[in-house]
Amino acid sequence: MTVKKAIIPCAGFGTRFLPATKALPKEILPIVDTPALFYILKEAEASGIEEALIVISPQKQCIKRLFQPNKQLNEQLLAHDKQAEYKLANISFDLKISFAVQRRMDGNANAIALGKKFACGEPFAVLFGDDVMYTADEEPVTKQLINAYESTGEATIVGCQRSSEEIARKCGVMIADGGSDGKITKVRGIVEKPVGELPSRLVSLGRFVLAPDIFDAIPKTPKRDGEIYLTEAIDMLAQSGKPVYACEFDARRYDIGDKEGYLEAITDFAIRDPALSDKYKAYLNKILS
Repeated sequence: MTVKKAIIPCAGFGTRFLPATKALPKEILPIVDTPALFYILKEAEASGIEEALIVISPQKQCIKRLFQPNKQLNEQLLAHDKQAEYKLANISFDLKISFAVQRRMDGNANAIALGKKFACGEPFAVLFGDDVMYTADEEPVTKQLINAYESTGEATIVGCQRSSEEIARKCGVMIADGGSDGKITKVRGIVEKPVGELPSRLVSLGRFVLAPDIFDAIPKTPKRDGEIYLTEAIDMLAQSGKPVYACEFDARRYDIGDKEGYLEAITDFAIRDPALSDKYKAYLNKILS
């Protein structure tokens, strides 16, 4: 079955960016001038996704305003013939966007569970709202995972990269089940935030394609510190014998929920922008010389 739906969890508190995230969700922090969430939606759109469910918290209603017209702003821009700015203020996406509200911060798996009716028995992609992927000439990361889903006979796919130990300790790490076929590796389990020896260097980094049976696993998954993690629900599927694979995707990943990752994203995207590149690189050379 073709993957045409995506769930984008954006309900976390964003504590690493306090005090800014007390009022401004980290998912709409600007990368130069574009909200991070827009890059994620563009990735979904370019991957063939037709419907996206954005999961927010009650405190993040302002995310909805990004997709609603601002009448006063539009009138002001048109009155001064600012057509380019008007276009930017009214960016739209070629996919249907809806919202769900996660009222308790009890884990990203429970954010996904809110999309059960939305998924309607179909496979779906998951794009975490604080992971921005840059792929240059490669296929979008979500499309890479959809390809893996189709090539494995519609198995659950965990988007991974071989990351440093520092990153691995903060994420879900794959327990590989034998060898790999190119960039696709069979998985027999996942360890979330491992504290002992790392089971592998394959680290889950914010992209998934999930079969509908994930909704059976989530209610059975034990809580950890009051939360249910999506990777641990997937681990339960793998340990029960359901097919789960890691797909090593090609991309430059930015964790925009992390200060260093966010600054790296701003720097790299600014350098890639023809209107900013020369002056920005000259400034960097000046302060670093």
